[in-house]
Amino acid sequence: MTKYLVNRVLRGLVSVVIVVGIVMVMIYSCLDRNLIFAADPNYSHVKANAKEVYMMQQWEKYGYLDYVTYADFLIQLKRDGEIDQETYDQAVKMGNKVTGENDVAAEYIARFTEEYEANGYTVETLEAKMKGKTKKYQDGGQPYLFAYKDIPLPGRLVNYITGLITVDNIHYVPPEEDIGERGITFTTHDPAYGGEKFSPAIMGNGTYHKYLFYCNDQFPFIHQNLVNINLGTSYSIRRDIDVFQIMTDTQGSYSYSIVTYPTGRVAESADDLHSATYSLGSLSSGTDILRANFVDDYTNVNTNKSGLSKMGYSFTIGIISVIMAYLLAIPLGTLMALKKDKFIDKLGTIYIVFIIAVPSLAYIFLFKAIGGNFGLPTTFDMENPTWLMYVLPIISLALPSIANLMKWLRRYMIDQMNSDYVKFARSGGLSEGEIFSKHILKNAIIPIVHGIPSSVLFAMTGAIITERVYVVPGAGNLLTRAINAYDNGVIVGMTLFYALLTVTSVILGDVLMSVMDPRISFTSKSR
Repeated sequence: MTKYLVNRVLRGLVSVVIVVGIVMVMIYSCLDRNLIFAADPNYSHVKANAKEVYMMQQWEKYGYLDYVTYADFLIQLKRDGEIDQETYDQAVKMGNKVTGENDVAAEYIARFTEEYEANGYTVETLEAKMKGKTKKYQDGGQPYLFAYKDIPLPGRLVNYITGLITVDNIHYVPPEEDIGERGITFTTHDPAYGGEKFSPAIMGNGTYHKYLFYCNDQFPFIHQNLVNINLGTSYSIRRDIDVFQIMTDTQGSYSYSIVTYPTGRVAESADDLHSATYSLGSLSSGTDILRANFVDDYTNVNTNKSGLSKMGYSFTIGIISVIMAYLLAIPLGTLMALKKDKFIDKLGTIYIVFIIAVPSLAYIFLFKAIGGNFGLPTTFDMENPTWLMYVLPIISLALPSIANLMKWLRRYMIDQMNSDYVKFARSGGLSEGEIFSKHILKNAIIPIVHGIPSSVLFAMTGAIITERVYVVPGAGNLLTRAINAYDNGVIVGMTLFYALLTVTSVILGDVLMSVMDPRISFTSKSR
């Protein structure tokens, strides 16, 4: 069994990589890369040379190419000690024609061009654009010199896979930044709670997250920011936010509590200090309120919300509908098989045919209208939540699952009832109850059991149609929204998420089947 699981996991991971690679080929080779700016509010505001530079910056940010500016080149030389500040100040003066206003600038422009062209980059020069015959630049008309090179698809796939999981460390903040002593500290009294009550936490300095581990009264009570999952960055649905964070961040109205800031200031706020991340120069350039609250550049914090996350809403509705489906479908499907061709069987068949024949959108709207007439909420309201708003989405999701399970369980049971071993069991003197419980139901339920893990895991992904009809703020329509908005980062991230869930559910289904029926073995025996 262990050997089978290892092989199955390895084959599954290879399949996941192949699927993600195929999706990347479709996105980055078959779609125009300019489509990513369709929902970009900043794109229409930049002009002239600045627009082309902005496009290069965004294409680099989202994995299309490697982009290096002349200024970046000079900064790296200064960091490496090859040039001093005076040389840098001279070399950075390119001039309107980007030829260098002096010999020093001309020398380093030529060096930049030679080095990057030798490494396969395309070096592009954008001459200054002036306002008429004046000596002033147009809006966005400053001169630019940069180099870029498209990232090949294999390299993009490797970068994506290797960057899926990152571990925070004390070297995240650049070494030239004066942040004091880098290191990890442990405290039994979390300062975010005022340091008065026992609340263990591990904090870092030089790390990306201020809090690496902490405890609070929310499930699962112990939380961590040390290991992070990076499914891909969104640039339209939630700009510059990772897909995993989009799916797991809480939603709704702000949830206020008494917060003790690092400066000692106590205030009622929705700020979540445990989410604090490093933002270079944010304290010195921030507002007076920011400086009154924080003592360093760990100022970027999320806010606490009263609602669930997208995945939370989808999973809550999905898991309840799965439980309801199995609790109702198993006894009803069993009853249909035992009462074959009788009234209860015909009634169940009518229900199954109705659910299969009628488009899901039609009966969802039908139940929405009926539920609305009985006073049930027909849309989600995160500002004024009530458990009643879950009723109609759960019913709409459970009904097709009940029909499908009833259909297959009835079929499996009838097949078992007509099997030879059942006839032998009767001839051996076993009662109908013993035959049913020990043989028929046990064997018929095995294929049904295989689908339980997939039903549970895919509850996290939500249901597209149901969530749209009932305006559920879940994860179900995230992928379709990303496709419509050409949000490639979300598309790739959701593809990976779905692929991993599929592989996991298949493996868990096989394991569950072997547990239910010891006759099923995934080990090969030598003869």
